[in-house]
Amino acid sequence: MTTTTLGIIGTGMVGAGVARRAVDAGLNVVLSNSRGPGTLDELVARLGHRARAATPAETARAAEVVLAAVPLKARDRLPGEDLVGRIVIDPMNYAPSAAWSLPELDSGALTSSELVQRDLPGARVVKALHNIGPGQLLDLFRPAGSPDRTALPLSGDDAGAKKETAALLDALGFDTVDLGPLAESWRSEPNSPLYAFPYVGPPPAGLAVAELVAWVQQAPGTPAPKARVEELAAAAVRGPAGFRMD
Repeated sequence: MTTTTLGIIGTGMVGAGVARRAVDAGLNVVLSNSRGPGTLDELVARLGHRARAATPAETARAAEVVLAAVPLKARDRLPGEDLVGRIVIDPMNYAPSAAWSLPELDSGALTSSELVQRDLPGARVVKALHNIGPGQLLDLFRPAGSPDRTALPLSGDDAGAKKETAALLDALGFDTVDLGPLAESWRSEPNSPLYAFPYVGPPPAGLAVAELVAWVQQAPGTPAPKARVEELAAAAVRGPAGFRMD
């Protein structure tokens, strides 16, 4: 891995969880959100001296690799000009509702990561860290070579960006499985066999959607080795895009 600093735009559960793993792995992190650096004082204090807060544009300029941990419908707030040439890790998932949807995703014309790449034409987008919950991310990291090391999928159109992202995930404690270009990232999106459940095991029967989401967020991690992730990716069949809560 050539980068020593990870930029994180968006400090919800995903952004904060990745920041924790990055700092513990010896990386510096620059954090930002839509509310301003001053709102991140508590998180920065918890993370320690390797973390600092900035604006989204400053975060993009400070790091060669940036995690864009924002809702998909907020992607237009990303500092596109400052992300030109950067590796942008896309953990965003499509969650359509009665009030909001995207026809190009509903029709299957694009995957959500292809949409992000279209909207950030100068960036090098890699789909990753989207199919595992932050709780499991903090449970399942292991040193390289561990027999119970978990693998995470990634997709991208830029081979160099995928190599750097795989090196980052290795530093965070995970193996990787390359699913190919962004057009194939549906294999690990919501409604695919690779989304969430390989890392938590079977859920209790009879849960409503909101209860299921809450269960996944709290469930202890279940290791998913590389061979299992490869098997699930190969068996995936493309279905309707997105995860609906309503």
